[in-house]
Amino acid sequence: MDTQKSIETLQFFITNLNAQAFSHKLQAYIFKSKGYEKLSTLYLDHSGEELGYVDQFIKRLLDLGGTLKQEKIDEQTLIEDPVEYLKADNKVSVDGIEFLRKCMDNIKDDYTTFDMFKAYLKDEEDDMYWQEEQLDLIDKIGVQNWLMTKAI
Repeated sequence: MDTQKSIETLQFFITNLNAQAFSHKLQAYIFKSKGYEKLSTLYLDHSGEELGYVDQFIKRLLDLGGTLKQEKIDEQTLIEDPVEYLKADNKVSVDGIEFLRKCMDNIKDDYTTFDMFKAYLKDEEDDMYWQEEQLDLIDKIGVQNWLMTKAI
């Protein structure tokens, strides 16, 4: 097992998943301000779920003897329109899942960390499938009907 690879991978995801969770929290508040209560609750809950993974990754990094860092992140774009946000978030999911799978190859000999990332990957895939389902539903029933049933 290459402990340093595990520590570096964990730190990368601690930094970036924490940023993603905060972005989802901000989006939740944007949706709430626009009257999209269901979407607000969904993304607020999603933010908390992601922070749960951040907590697990932090604990594992420290268990491995790593030094935790608070790294700088790039500014993230917030989107007012819920459908456009859903499309953008889906692209992040698709790209992120592919990247996560590649990163998991670096930690495959660290079974504990690998299992944590496998659970995270499953959760991310579920999120991606939900996003794709919503986008398909929007195509079928229209934006206004979708907003009435899924967002408000």
